[in-house]
Amino acid sequence: MMAADKPVLVPDVSARQVQIRYSFNGAQLLLFGAVVYPGGRPPDRQVDIAVVLRGPVQPILVREKEKIAGVWMNADSNRFRSAPSFYAVASSRPIRDLLDERTAAIYELGLHELQLSPGGGALPEKERRFEAGLLDLRSRQGLYSESPHGVEITGGVLYRAVITIPSQVPVGTYTAETFLIDRHKVIAAATRDIQINKSGFERYVALAARRHRLVYGLSCVLLSLGLGWAAAAAFRRRF
Repeated sequence: MMAADKPVLVPDVSARQVQIRYSFNGAQLLLFGAVVYPGGRPPDRQVDIAVVLRGPVQPILVREKEKIAGVWMNADSNRFRSAPSFYAVASSRPIRDLLDERTAAIYELGLHELQLSPGGGALPEKERRFEAGLLDLRSRQGLYSESPHGVEITGGVLYRAVITIPSQVPVGTYTAETFLIDRHKVIAAATRDIQINKSGFERYVALAARRHRLVYGLSCVLLSLGLGWAAAAAFRRRF
């Protein structure tokens, strides 16, 4: 039974499932919903909304390259135990204007508030350098994003935000989180799950790679050898 003096979020998404086929070149996901206030009347002051679309967490090894003797080589690395494979946050105003750093860190609202769980053993300066490198790399890949004015609120009740999903998005169960923020506090939150899966031939290849790793690896080697032989034969005929 919900408290009578607290608002309630009623969120939804434009698609509960996203299918990745060979022609998939990205998609746009609409996160929308309404705020139900006690007595049906929104407050006179402005309230804000932040939405987060988060992909499955995964361990990742980040490598740092340096140019040594004219050749780019792996010089250092750092492991993160649980970095989200995808993270996009949109808000009605910049997060720094809505929440203090401690509250933003608790809810992981903002790219720089992500809990990336470094592997440990490294100096703090090194961990910060590799965290910045990971954020920059995934931002350039379109896998991490932050939109400080990406949520539209109508009448203090209805809200909507559009999240762009890139073509190389990882598959798995994603979580769409919505936060209602008032006077620097999160006063309501709600979540929805979204499935992003491969279908068709891509699904068959992915399942084969996971279930029959040896056969899949041998098939890839044989296919590469066959294509190389065919290219060499065609080159000899032409010249």
